[in-house]
Parts: sequence; structure tokens; C-alpha cells
Amino acid sequence: MTGFHEVQFPMRLAIGAIGGPERRTEIVTLASGKEVRNAKWSRSRRRWEIGSAITDLADLQDFLSFFEARQGRLYGFRFRDPLDYSSARPGLPPAATDQILGQGDGARTVFQLVKDYGGQSRDIVKPVAGSVAVALNASAVSSGWTLDPELGTIDFDVPPADGVTVTAGFEFDCPVRFESDYVSAVIEAFGAGRVVSVSLVELI
Repeated sequence: MTGFHEVQFPMRLAIGAIGGPERRTEIVTLASGKEVRNAKWSRSRRRWEIGSAITDLADLQDFLSFFEARQGRLYGFRFRDPLDYSSARPGLPPAATDQILGQGDGARTVFQLVKDYGGQSRDIVKPVAGSVAVALNASAVSSGWTLDPELGTIDFDVPPADGVTVTAGFEFDCPVRFESDYVSAVIEAFGAGRVVSVSLVELI
């Protein structure tokens, strides 16, 4: 991913983030009153409002430093979505059988990490290094593969045999950028400051 810094937005500054997935649907009402609906986007795009956790000048300075280092909207970065950051169900640790990545064919060596949402699949491109577990036909394998943490792919040394189910469990970040090149901040009292409004948008 070009124009991207492999750094995570400070989690302590993301507490209270408001947001989630957004879809774009075009709805046309016919003369009969029936609706015709068309999905303009093939997948969701996530966005968040952040800044509510910034309450003192030290945090405000840390935020401004992070913003300047990314040069506003120019460079993307990692963001831990507080509602959706694991392949597992809430409260459970990731397991090697959480998500199906595909079936082996005896030739394919590279498998993309994905997360299923009731039939809708999302590519996971920013896994957390050290959190990924892999299994072949439900049997965990700790070697014979490498992870690309910048692309979210598993590369096997030897292609999984034909018909073998490849699964994985993991934690992940979301690739995002600042939605605006402008930061609105205010000093409310001695030693206290906050960001009025800052938005993050997912890179897809």
C-alpha cells in the first residue's frame, strides 16, 4: 500500500471513538411505489470521529505530532477499531480455525487473510504481527509459512495439498487516513485542551 506509514494511532487517544461501517446504496422509487435498490459500493467503508479522549495539553501535543508526521491526509496509518479488531467472537482469543482463507489446490502458496460477515467477506490487510495462527484441515501449523504484515497474506513454503482447508485466526488494524488536512483544536483551561472534530476514513 503506497503512501502508508506502518504505525498505529495511539490507542489511548482513540478511546470514545464513534463510527463504524458505511455503505452506499442508491434507492429509486418507481411510480408504483416500489423501490429499486442498487449497491454503489461493493463493500463497506469505515469511518470514525475521534478526539473525545484528548483532554489535556500533553495528549493534544501528541496528537498534533502524529498528525504532522502523517502530513495530514498524505499518509495512511493503522487504527485499532475498538468494535472490530479480531477474527474471533468478542471475549475470545483468536484461534487458528476462526476464518476460512480458501482451499489448497497443490499449486497455490499465497492466501489472503479474510474475515467473514455472514456471507460478506472482507480482506484483512493489516494483521497484528505475532497474533496470527494458521491451520490446515483444522490442525494448527506453526511453521512452513510466513506472514506479510503489510499486505495480510500467508505464504506457504509448500503449497497446501488439493482439497485442504486453510484457516487462520488473528487480530488486525484498519488502514486509515485523516479525512481532512485541517485540525480544529481549542484550549479550554490552563493545562486542558481538546480537538473539536477529527475524522478518520478507511483506505480501500
